[in-house]
Amino acid sequence: MKHITITAIALFLFTTNIFSQTTNKIVNLATVEGQFQNLIDKSNSFQDYKVIKKTSLLKLQSNVLDSLKVSKNKVLANVNFLNSQKQVIDDLQARSTASQAVLANLRSEKDSISLLGIPLEKTLFKTLFFFIVIGLIATLVFFIFKFKQSNLITIESRLALQQSEKEFEIYKEKALEREQKAMRRLQDELNKKKKESSAVLAR
Repeated sequence: MKHITITAIALFLFTTNIFSQTTNKIVNLATVEGQFQNLIDKSNSFQDYKVIKKTSLLKLQSNVLDSLKVSKNKVLANVNFLNSQKQVIDDLQARSTASQAVLANLRSEKDSISLLGIPLEKTLFKTLFFFIVIGLIATLVFFIFKFKQSNLITIESRLALQQSEKEFEIYKEKALEREQKAMRRLQDELNKKKKESSAVLAR
């Protein structure tokens, strides 16, 4: 009988211990608000006061401090994350500014052309190039006109020279004919005088 009583008491204490551990585990796993509510529900009432066990209060304090520590760590992690994100955003903004500057420089280079080391806008370069081409074409047309004019003068000079040569040839021929006629007349006169002289001598 004594042995049964001891066994019953041991079983009761063991069951109470297991129940207490289970309750503590539930309290540990509950939210802070749930733990406060559980503490109020399980505490004894005395008039308008609640009598709370010191161990339960210390456990709640430990749990609250742990929750605060976890929350603080989460806040710090969030702050660190936000700082890292801000740094990434600042870096991206700096890169974006640099990219915009490069893009503006490329647009400026695209819209301008370097001529003998002097940067010129494309519109000004096109206008200058247009006037240079027009000037070259005008100069070419002028030289072609002058060449044709000189060629025409040369052809006319050749024709005039040929005409002069023909006229000179005709003049030479006429002069030669006149000289031959004059020589014949002179010869005839000489012959005539010889005959007359011979006739006079014969008498």
